[in-house]
Amino acid sequence: MESLESIDWEKMNGLIPVITQDSSSNEVLMLAYMNKDALELSLKTKYAHYFSRSKQRLWKKGESSGHTQEIENILIDCDNDTLLLKVKQKGVACHTGRKSCFFTNLETKEETSKIEVDTSLAYGIVDTLYHVIQDRKNDNPDISYTAKLLKGKQNSMLKKIVEEAGEFTFAIKDNDENEAVYEAADIAYHVLVALASKNISPDRVKQELARRFGISGIEEKNSRTEK
Repeated sequence: MESLESIDWEKMNGLIPVITQDSSSNEVLMLAYMNKDALELSLKTKYAHYFSRSKQRLWKKGESSGHTQEIENILIDCDNDTLLLKVKQKGVACHTGRKSCFFTNLETKEETSKIEVDTSLAYGIVDTLYHVIQDRKNDNPDISYTAKLLKGKQNSMLKKIVEEAGEFTFAIKDNDENEAVYEAADIAYHVLVALASKNISPDRVKQELARRFGISGIEEKNSRTEK
């Protein structure tokens, strides 16, 4: 498409920032990024597709929640390095369940809009918990255990994973079903904290597990050894 070539993708390191705006109210809904494939798919389908830097993949807005963005117009700025999408927003744009991702006053930390939709079921508990952990990065470590882990020494955070894994193995050895579930949840939480500290989305773990389907465990381990 000729429109794709009007963007200097090399200058943009392959990603162009995209401001998404509600076409009826002109409310700014979110900021995301597109690579060439995402923009091409958006132009072709007339539904917003983006490239997630944390998930490291192309994604359709609303693929999990059903809160899609039907594109009415795509505008490019005078420097050819930013896009403005005018969309019909179905449902809400923010993973928190708010209409817009911009709802927190920078100075007062006051939330300027309320949650309209419970998105926890749509996104799943793992993704929801990961987003909550990310939100805790700016919290006071004296009142937030998650913030304390994230702002403390990395070794302390990693030791908790080892500690919880040890307790899990003992629960399995002792045939303590309830304790095994409890400790497995502890491991999952602390692993998500460690991933969040490096801004690695759990979606990438899901992608890796999906990649391994149809590959024997022996073959997969051998392929890593060869590298």
